[in-house]
Amino acid sequence: MPEETLFDQILSGSVPSEAVYEDDVVYAFKDINPQAPVHVLVIPKKKLESFADVRSGDDTAVGAFMKGVSRVAAELGLEERGYRVVFNTGPEAQQSVLYLHAHILGGRQMSWPPG
Repeated sequence: MPEETLFDQILSGSVPSEAVYEDDVVYAFKDINPQAPVHVLVIPKKKLESFADVRSGDDTAVGAFMKGVSRVAAELGLEERGYRVVFNTGPEAQQSVLYLHAHILGGRQMSWPPG
């Protein structure tokens, strides 16, 4: 079993977070270091370590997670003006927690390229 991460601790309730959405599949909470007016992290309740693990994950669980990310963005009211979804995978992408998570960023004009 992979090492317990900060996100495991958030899901268990041993580390506090500011929830914005939760259902049977995902948990979404405000990022503690926001990079946009809206910056929310969405994690699956069924753990995968990174986006690279999606290809070997259960199709139903992965699909439900992706739908959950979309649902959170809608609940945040970001669909009309737009938003960005980011998955950091591995050390060169600055993945700091080995637990699959989507960053939803919105509430301002995004620039390109992002990195």
